[in-house]
Order: sequence, then C-alpha cells, then structure tokens
Amino acid sequence: QVRLVESGGGLVQAGDSLRLSCAASGVTFSMYTWGWFRQAPGNEREFVAAISWSGRTYYADSVKGRFTISRDNVKNTVYLQMNSLKPEDTAVYYCAADRVQWRAVVGTDVADFGSWGQGTQVTVSS
Repeated sequence: QVRLVESGGGLVQAGDSLRLSCAASGVTFSMYTWGWFRQAPGNEREFVAAISWSGRTYYADSVKGRFTISRDNVKNTVYLQMNSLKPEDTAVYYCAADRVQWRAVVGTDVADFGSWGQGTQVTVSS
C-alpha cells in the first residue's frame, strides 16, 4: 500500500522560502514520476511541478524560476523548494505518485497521478 506523507508547510511572509518534503513508502520510488499539486479554497487542484523517473523536471508557469522540485531515490523522498513566495501561493500542497511506472511523457493532470498524500498547508502573508 502506497503511503505519502508531506511535511514542511507553514505560515510565512511574502518573499520568504519554504521546503516541502514528501516521504514515500510501499512503492518502488525510483520507477515513478512524482508531482506536486496545490489547491486553494474554492479552486480546483492544480499542477505545480513534476520530476520524472529520469530526473527531468516540469513546472507550472506560475512557479517557474521560483520553485525547484527534486528527488532522493535513497531516502524515497521528493522535495519542493519554494523561494520568493507570494500570497497567491497560499494553498494546501499535495504530493502524488504517477499511475504508471517508467512513463515516457510526463503528465501534468490530476488524473495522471494515482496516489496522494494528505497535504500540507502553505500560507503566505503579504
């Protein structure tokens, strides 16, 4: 059974940084693409970043240049380094595992990911 546990969220001021972590268990971590999504109140869950099994990274335009996704295949952990945070980054952040192993083309839709963490709240004050 796949289990994903996010941590690292919190309340920060605009311009600050946070690093989110997602520890995975019950899955062969290195075989999958991993993603981060976020959901603000009243909004749909949206793609933030993904990292493929080969290490290629993908970002939403809204976070490009400010956020960095990375993975540690030894620790079975995926990270999201968030710099220059803005109030509009406020949301619950979720990590997720791809539905498919060794996917050749990384998907960025919610439907492409099959296992989800419980989420961690990030609040950025102005």
